[in-house]
Amino acid sequence: MSMDLQGKACLVTGASRGIGAAIARMLADSGAIVAVHYGSNKAAADSVIESLPGTGHMTIRADLSHPEDAGRVVDEASSEMGRLDVLVNNAGIFSPHPPLDVSTEAWLESWGGILAVNLISPAVLCQAAAKVMAEQGGGRIINIGSRGAFRGEPECSAYGASKAGLHSMSQSLAVALGSKNIQVFAVAPGFVETDMAKSLLDSDAGDAIRAQSSANRVARPEEVAEVVCFLASTGAEFMTGGIIDVNGASYLRT
Repeated sequence: MSMDLQGKACLVTGASRGIGAAIARMLADSGAIVAVHYGSNKAAADSVIESLPGTGHMTIRADLSHPEDAGRVVDEASSEMGRLDVLVNNAGIFSPHPPLDVSTEAWLESWGGILAVNLISPAVLCQAAAKVMAEQGGGRIINIGSRGAFRGEPECSAYGASKAGLHSMSQSLAVALGSKNIQVFAVAPGFVETDMAKSLLDSDAGDAIRAQSSANRVARPEEVAEVVCFLASTGAEFMTGGIIDVNGASYLRT
């Protein structure tokens, strides 16, 4: 699949590795200028930038566990690039907290931390981006959710809830912003072959996880990136409000 995003100004959060890095690379391969957000690993973010074709790319550091800083990411990106055509909210965290095995304090801490990064900061980023996009005549917002929003996450219920909230917010914003020529989507992957999932995929549970899909594997980061780039491209406008599954039929919903 080849998408032409020549000259489009794109911001990808959590883009120093994994899915975010793959998205940044594919956007740049399609002609876009990319702002790579990272939380702490500057070397990894710089490495992504060095791998991108074209010029004008940039890195932005921000700790999205502090939602009050999230708007600054949009401000810096749009100011440096001169506009903002595409926001990809990819940054997220996963921290197990089985409900019967942790204290109330630990339970609340997990919920607060996960919601801050996975839902509240994306909400701030969406609003800030929408204001920029409305002034310039339109844009795209693509939020990376999860199949966990539908099937549940028994070991990490805050993660499942945060992604369900992200999906719902995406649909609400698609309605709210459509008249401003801003389209909003969510992408819901299953397991993806990333550093974050490596220890689990390499464990005794790995074969069972791969067997959840009839393809007997998990997704590659590039497969998620392909969908994101399609949604960012001309022709996807009337899909606004959609939640696109990328899980190899490992979970089917109606």
